[in-house]
Amino acid sequence: MMTFPLTLDTSSDAVYDMLFKLKVKDVMTSPVFTAAPHNTMREIQLLMKRSRVTGVPIVNDDMHVVGIVSMEDIVNAFDNNYLSDLAEKHMTKRIISLQESMAVSFCVTYFNRYRFGRFPVIDSEGRLCGIVTTTDVISALLVAMNKEVERLENCSSKTKKQKIIKPTAPLSLNAVHGGEVIFECKTEPFNFELAGHASTEIKKILKNRGIDASVIRRAGIASYELEINQVVHSTGGKMLYVLTDKELIIEAKDNGPGISDIEKVLTEGFSTATDKVRSLGFGAGMGLPNTKRVADSFNIESSLGEGTTVVASFLLKNPNE
Repeated sequence: MMTFPLTLDTSSDAVYDMLFKLKVKDVMTSPVFTAAPHNTMREIQLLMKRSRVTGVPIVNDDMHVVGIVSMEDIVNAFDNNYLSDLAEKHMTKRIISLQESMAVSFCVTYFNRYRFGRFPVIDSEGRLCGIVTTTDVISALLVAMNKEVERLENCSSKTKKQKIIKPTAPLSLNAVHGGEVIFECKTEPFNFELAGHASTEIKKILKNRGIDASVIRRAGIASYELEINQVVHSTGGKMLYVLTDKELIIEAKDNGPGISDIEKVLTEGFSTATDKVRSLGFGAGMGLPNTKRVADSFNIESSLGEGTTVVASFLLKNPNE
């Protein structure tokens, strides 16, 4: 399986921007060649050959994905002499889908995490609307990068201007935790248009302020985990980033259902994720444990029916210095 050549920790700022500006619907292949659970493996093999594809989503009458048959599945069927069997008997039923409104950054994460060759793409109603492969993403990024290079060359040929760093969000000078609010954003349930964007923006802000790279990396991980938690597990919330002379503080406050057992949710692998959340590739039970692991201090408070507040802080200087 090909390893995706980009990671969210090593990409340049320009690629970062493209990964969030481009949406999955911009890079996916559509329409999709599909089959039904009652089709035989041989019928699917002929479909693959005729269509020159290496994977076929299996859908029900409502175009919801119930499985996927890959070339490996076909080879196994050929080797073990069950090409006449129905697809529902041998298809892969563990389906991880991408939502069409997600940023392409999710594609990068998914390809590296799951090592699948392709992911079905669904709309807001859960219906299949496309399929995406590493080739789709790389091709789209190359086109976008070429356009960006052309744009920059055109701007450079007209005039040379001093580089101005624009604020990524309105900055507030209100004192919070004795510091400055350098960034804040709201989240909405299952709204993937900007999901994960806050972690990228806060990295840029911290880099521009000369914060140590190791702090930026850990804060980026915590920010991403907390933001995604709000998107997939709550009814929305707010992310607040405060910078003091000594530390960076991330406060994530949601309006969700609350947590009945905090000790359990801090256990790696424990998750209260619904089937919908799991089908979108989340719910591994690592979000809060990962946040606690990378933070210098961590606190969580939750009330059933009222929501959850998580505060993670990161020291800007080595306490031993």
